[in-house]
Amino acid sequence: MGKMKFEAFLLLATVVSRSTQLTLNECSGNLRRPEITDISVSCGTSSIDLAVQICPVIYTGYNESLLILNHMLEPACRGTLDDTVDPPVARFNFPLNMTNACGSVFRTTSAAGTGVFSDFSNIQTVNISGIIQSSDPTTGTVTYNAELKYYYSCAYPLEYLINNTQVDVSASSIAVRDNNGSFISTLSLELFSDADFTQSMVMPRQGLELRSTVYVEVKATNLTGQYNVLLDRCYASISPLPTNSTFFNLFVPCSQDQFTTMVLNGQSQSARFHFPAFRFIEQQNETVSTYYLHCITRLCEISTCSTFMQCNNRRRRDTRDGTGSADVITDMHTITSPEIVTKTETVGSKEEIAVGNQGDSSAVGLAVGVGVLAFACLVALCVAVVFYNRLKH
Repeated sequence: MGKMKFEAFLLLATVVSRSTQLTLNECSGNLRRPEITDISVSCGTSSIDLAVQICPVIYTGYNESLLILNHMLEPACRGTLDDTVDPPVARFNFPLNMTNACGSVFRTTSAAGTGVFSDFSNIQTVNISGIIQSSDPTTGTVTYNAELKYYYSCAYPLEYLINNTQVDVSASSIAVRDNNGSFISTLSLELFSDADFTQSMVMPRQGLELRSTVYVEVKATNLTGQYNVLLDRCYASISPLPTNSTFFNLFVPCSQDQFTTMVLNGQSQSARFHFPAFRFIEQQNETVSTYYLHCITRLCEISTCSTFMQCNNRRRRDTRDGTGSADVITDMHTITSPEIVTKTETVGSKEEIAVGNQGDSSAVGLAVGVGVLAFACLVALCVAVVFYNRLKH
């Protein structure tokens, strides 16, 4: 154990000797005691960025090389000086991956869903946290340098409505900063016209033919590799904003419309399904039927995805009637999905045209018959006149 500590000290001493620390003069007006705003946290979709103002650190007796992230001395986990900003900072960056997140702690918690997620009894959030701590190089019995500790955490919800989500950022007390992050920017919903999901769907001006197949993919791009995409619910609504709009469930937990086919769900960073184009009866008097798709999407840790696919662990929604008002869909911040347009022409309208054509043909036939009869009568009258004159003579 003594040898390991000695090697760690040598590594630390080497880093210190190569430090690019600022001088007291260069810090000038920024020299002061640490304050609440000295640490900032950026919770990205693939990595977390930390920045600590370096001049208060120098004022306390340290430099950027003496700030250690989660007791990790690896070069990839060290802070780097950025003096291109004012005030200058020490920056740390690490990926959102449990195996190389520079000692950050990953903790997943569950809670009952609320609002738009009220149908789900298990909504997860992953919290990633850690500490930046000073390492005092002073030897001997006492030191005059105060110990610095900068705690950080990022909370990422793992359930999203594809559409949009709201990001709230919270502050903290001195040397502690908790932020909320979001993976929503990595998620997208796209429509395709082929079973290979390669040909993006182009909506015809007159709308899709009823019963033509619509292929849907919800995909994560540039998302850390420890999560898969799992669709919890997908539905269509007449309005791009589902509030006060008729909706139709294509897929809900443990149940789906008989015409919806799930192709891929929970096994990778994309989920796929398809359904035949339909129309809303409410729009029967319009030229086309237009509606929008929405999907509530869960990001599940690969090891736990199968758990959320088991119906006995989930709250089931009554889907005996796939339509309803949207009073159960509230508190949404929506960006519309591509609209789907279907033709509303029915067989009945075609039959009416056919009947009209038959009526026109009958009228023409009747006129011809009357004309032939009138001509025959005229000929008979002429013959009678000729015969009468002969008898008279």
